[in-house]
Amino acid sequence: MRLRDAYERGIRRLVGRAIGDFRLIEENDRVLVGLSGGKDSWTLLHMLSSLRQRAPIPFSLVAVTVHPEFPGFDAERVEKHLQAGGYEFRIVRAPIHEALLGKVAPGDSPCPLCSRIRRGVLYTQATELGCTKIALGHHREDFLETLLLNQFFNGTIRGMDPLHRSDDGRHTVIRPLAYVPEEDIVRYVSLAGFSVACCACPWCDDPNMKRAKMKKLLADLEGEHRGTKASLFAALMDRNRRSMPMSPEHAHRHMTTERCES
Repeated sequence: MRLRDAYERGIRRLVGRAIGDFRLIEENDRVLVGLSGGKDSWTLLHMLSSLRQRAPIPFSLVAVTVHPEFPGFDAERVEKHLQAGGYEFRIVRAPIHEALLGKVAPGDSPCPLCSRIRRGVLYTQATELGCTKIALGHHREDFLETLLLNQFFNGTIRGMDPLHRSDDGRHTVIRPLAYVPEEDIVRYVSLAGFSVACCACPWCDDPNMKRAKMKKLLADLEGEHRGTKASLFAALMDRNRRSMPMSPEHAHRHMTTERCES
């Protein structure tokens, strides 16, 4: 129990810091939490729920699970856990499996199309539910892998942003787990006993996928030179911070790390 609490406090502190650094949640926000049922999204939901009880400003949460219709996805397991936790939630079916089978050529990655479909569903749900923000469970390694993917395969120096506004300006996506190492999430979830449900995507564990190769590259570099990930991530976040000047009003109204934590 003490070890679990220690991981929980550490992750919550990093989430609170990200919220404060990038003004991810503001007064009276209604936040849609994209809950896939995996370890990252459960951690995100639990941390935001915990921070909401400590926050100096009011905000609300609603969890939305996009059912991808992959054979084997256990939506009932997700629903039972949400009900037991007293969360407001909605489960929405989307024909992702059918779309991938019909449009993804052999050897291609299904992830971009899957992501676009999920994002479209979440945008629609955010509008229907009156949500001002959409929170996704991308952690530190997701940021680093995306940065390398763009450099190696797209010819751009660009990663995920902790706060991203849609092209039409109607939706704001936030990533409160930005500072959290994946290994901390893995350990925390195993100790907390969350009802993790595999997405059941048939391509999920393919070691030949480009993202899987970036994950291995980062792990190898970290193994040889400890601190590589932290250094690379610090450079990426420095870029993001420099692009977000803070107004006096925001400095007063956004959730700071000190006031969010106990």
